[in-house]
Amino acid sequence: QVHVAESGGGSVEAGGSLRLSCALSGVSFSTDMAWFRQAPGKEREGVAFLTSGSNIRYSESVEGRFSISRDNAKNTVSLQMNSLKPEDTGMYYCAAGVIPWSRWLDRSRYTYWGQGTQVTVSA
Repeated sequence: QVHVAESGGGSVEAGGSLRLSCALSGVSFSTDMAWFRQAPGKEREGVAFLTSGSNIRYSESVEGRFSISRDNAKNTVSLQMNSLKPEDTGMYYCAAGVIPWSRWLDRSRYTYWGQGTQVTVSA
């Protein structure tokens, strides 16, 4: 049984940092992983992408502030978020699948999703 579980969300002031973690079990860890987020009233958007071959992409809105990484020993993928802004507020989701490099923002391509973890950034 596949299980995807996010953790590490919380509330922080603007300029602060948070680290999210995604634990993946029941499926080969050598799969592509991504973090998405969804703010109230908005569509879910891609934030960061990490391929099985360790290639990385970020959305323009988080480039230079967020960092995605993988720990193969722990079967986890992390998202380090620095210099947080109020517009980073939302539910953050971990997703997994086999994703073409050019289609990483296409939510329908991902097979597995977690339940999400809330991130709130106050001004």
